[in-house]
Amino acid sequence: MNAYFKSKNIDKHGNAAMKYKTVAMLAIYFVPYFFVLSGIISNWWLLVPFAIMGFGMAGIGLSVMHDANHGAYSRNRPFNDWVSRIVNLVGGYDTNWRIQHNVLHHTYTNIDGMDEDIDPGGVLRFSPHQPVKSFHRFQHYYAWFLYGLMTIIWATTKDYKQLYRYEKMDLFKTQNTTFRKEFVRLTIYRVFYYFYVIGIPLLFGVSPWIVLVGFLLMHFIAGFMLGIIFQPAHVMETSEFPEPSTKDDIVRDSWAEHQLRTTTNFAPDSKFFSWYVGGLNFQIEHHLFPNICHIHYKKISSIVKETAQEYNLPYNVQPTFMKALVAHGKMLKKLGQA
Repeated sequence: MNAYFKSKNIDKHGNAAMKYKTVAMLAIYFVPYFFVLSGIISNWWLLVPFAIMGFGMAGIGLSVMHDANHGAYSRNRPFNDWVSRIVNLVGGYDTNWRIQHNVLHHTYTNIDGMDEDIDPGGVLRFSPHQPVKSFHRFQHYYAWFLYGLMTIIWATTKDYKQLYRYEKMDLFKTQNTTFRKEFVRLTIYRVFYYFYVIGIPLLFGVSPWIVLVGFLLMHFIAGFMLGIIFQPAHVMETSEFPEPSTKDDIVRDSWAEHQLRTTTNFAPDSKFFSWYVGGLNFQIEHHLFPNICHIHYKKISSIVKETAQEYNLPYNVQPTFMKALVAHGKMLKKLGQA
């Protein structure tokens, strides 16, 4: 892969297109917010800008924060750290994200008990190694609604619960920080978030009911978008769900092979879709090369596919996003049965 970037004389990090996208995603979120405060529109029509903010929130997470947290946005590490904190402005928390996503999900993809992305607390069954409950047989119906609650849970209780859990797991040392520091930092960011998202609109005279419904609508749209992008990349019939080989050697296969066996691409030919979701429809390339900016994924995908085929390894692809969602729904139904 290094030979590709060297031969093209291009940087594996972001370029001007990445900066333009950052401005666009921030505008999709903050411009509607200022419309809410402006008084130009009123009553229930204010729900429209709140809804648009939901798409902007998801876009910021998928296309901006995600690359920065992986150190792929820029070759300048302090700048990556600064950009990664954008997630704190939309109700998330950068430290928890790096631990859950970079440390656990990318290292132990689809391994039950380690990968928190497939552990929704028992209300959904994302792995064949998890206990089956009677209501799971309906999860292919209700999962889509629960996806919409994802960021609401993050913004209220999940981030604090993760702080306590990661302290017990001694994972803060992977980020060179402490529980006390992160607790104070999270609280400051969360107070500021609720103040500007809810408090300021109320001070500008927006109806409390509009603010509450708009807030929930914004988060539901963002959570739903994140759920239907991340879960079809791993919870699929073509994905493997390896069991740990030993306590000390959790990943059974080589790391690269493990990523290929547990990951699926979708909609590789959809340019706008790929632009909006931050190239995460090329999930295989992202898992193999998380330090490469997503704007390069389309170009390097052919190299990855040819190499996988050369070594007789899977390269799972769904041709369209809708087919990926259908396949994900089938897997949810399958996992919901004993």
